[in-house]
Amino acid sequence: MNIRSIFGFMSNELAIDLGTANTLVYAKNRGIVVSEPSIVAINDVTTKVEAVGKEAKEMLGRTPGHITAIRPMKDGVIADFEITEKMLAYFIQKANNRRVWIAPRIIIGIPSEITQVEKRAVRDSALRAKASEVFLVDQAMAAAIGAGLPITEPSGNMVVDIGGGTTDVAVISMAGIVYSSSVRVAGNEMDEAIIKYLRKKYNLLIGERTAEQVKMEIGSAYPLDKPVTMEIKGRNLIEGIPKTLVVSDEEIREALEETVSILISAVRVALERTPPELSADIVDRGIVLTGGGALLKNLDKRLREETGLPVSMGEDPLSSVVLGTGRMLEDVDLLRKVCLD
Repeated sequence: MNIRSIFGFMSNELAIDLGTANTLVYAKNRGIVVSEPSIVAINDVTTKVEAVGKEAKEMLGRTPGHITAIRPMKDGVIADFEITEKMLAYFIQKANNRRVWIAPRIIIGIPSEITQVEKRAVRDSALRAKASEVFLVDQAMAAAIGAGLPITEPSGNMVVDIGGGTTDVAVISMAGIVYSSSVRVAGNEMDEAIIKYLRKKYNLLIGERTAEQVKMEIGSAYPLDKPVTMEIKGRNLIEGIPKTLVVSDEEIREALEETVSILISAVRVALERTPPELSADIVDRGIVLTGGGALLKNLDKRLREETGLPVSMGEDPLSSVVLGTGRMLEDVDLLRKVCLD
């Protein structure tokens, strides 16, 4: 790939973490300029975009019949090509304060195990959203850089990036990925698990936003020091009327158990497949967690218990991928080393 005149004067450069749950945009020399949900509200009658990002999220589950709130990304990949393009175009414009004199060069983080077709879809969407050039980088690599790991050294670094749609597990050494895997289980699966659990146990139907709130407030992967409860409002499926229910952290932990177990087994497999020399480094340095899903209470404790390794949280877990991708805007050599074809 030609990374020519890479990022010359006057060029307009952006790094994008195109996530299933949230999209973050980093502008060179300005830092993170956009951090919004990856949601688009479409008017079915006029096919016009009514709202994008935060405004569209407010509409989730509350729109009139002719307006649909859509998440165009599913499991870290593009599920709706046209809407992703509109969403990207909106965020690119927003990042440039609505002024686009020069088509921006863009670096985008993608999950490690997506297919060539899915890669092309990301690249094409960005080009059609008026990017001049698009560089793709591995999300786990970007997360490791964003979390401040010394990825260019000849030693093993293990990063677990838990996003909205995918969890990427990678072992990195000398700016290369020694082992990586991507499981399509992450934050959104946790929300789904909470919805299913409450429907099955209490015949209570709740929406996506409520499930996310429950996860953030009382969700955990390991018993909390002090039990907590939360009041939840939903609809009783038998009587069909609104109902309020109090649930405990223990119940939500039970709801999340299956999802958490899948994440832990992905980490175990990565540890089993890591070359012995690098395993020794990981024993010393431990595992670094990044991504919004890493904020699940006591997930680090649970991983520590299951693997016997030190586990730490990246500095700014929600922004690790975009900060790492942003670093590549500033450091051309680094981009050259980690850019995917």
